[in-house]
Amino acid sequence: MKLVRTRHELAEIVTQWQREGETIGLVPTMGSLHEGHLTLVRALDGKANRRIVTIFVNPIQFNNPDDFQLYPRGLEADEALLAETGVVDVLYAPDETQIYPPGFCTRISVTGPDRMLCGGDRPGHFDGVATVVTKLFMQTRANIAAFGEKDFQQLCIIRRVVTDLDLPITILPVPTVREADHLALSSRNKRLTPAQRDQASHLPKALIDCLAALKAGQPVAAALEHCAQTLKDAGFTVHYLDLRSEKSLGTVEKAEAGARLFVAASLGDVRLIDNMPVA
Repeated sequence: MKLVRTRHELAEIVTQWQREGETIGLVPTMGSLHEGHLTLVRALDGKANRRIVTIFVNPIQFNNPDDFQLYPRGLEADEALLAETGVVDVLYAPDETQIYPPGFCTRISVTGPDRMLCGGDRPGHFDGVATVVTKLFMQTRANIAAFGEKDFQQLCIIRRVVTDLDLPITILPVPTVREADHLALSSRNKRLTPAQRDQASHLPKALIDCLAALKAGQPVAAALEHCAQTLKDAGFTVHYLDLRSEKSLGTVEKAEAGARLFVAASLGDVRLIDNMPVA
């Protein structure tokens, strides 16, 4: 595996791969890697001859400067973890100048899906996500990119960008990877104190119980209200808890196939997100 720090060096490698007819797979990340990221890498088995993992903590998707500064980083540990897989060809870890050169003033905005859920209280977040991911698509010239379903809204927005801009890349969704107590793997979990980590197990349990109540016929509003109260009682600040369509992200009134339960809730200053399908 080769560590690459500039877009020019990356371009030389990618150009050679394209001359040789290689298929390029991409896993974009912000580092602080865990088993969930490695699952994305493995999801490209049989789908790409070459694999690139990118690590870039994207400043323009953070509407809270403190959150950007506190985001966990550790390039050496990430590099070692990826090298152990034996299947990653390039780790692309650019600095900010390689992504946003002097004078950079362009943003990609997906109007509609960016205003709900996480977009509701994180204005500009998904503009930053859409912009940096498009930049990484262009710089890596990947044929296929893997994204986890834990960030399901992000997945939907990236799909929208690819469709609307006719980008020549396939988006591969990968199911959420969870710990033994069903908490979704996330780099932010590393910021939880031991006590908060114990509390965090209530989040997936509340979603599982809510889905069971919905499937048993409990009205959506009542099931969501009970779930939200359960989370508050467990010490969470609940930002949203919604039942929405997987396709449009619009709210739905019935718990049926194609619907998904979405939540964002915080323990202290650590914001956790999760989602689970109805069926």
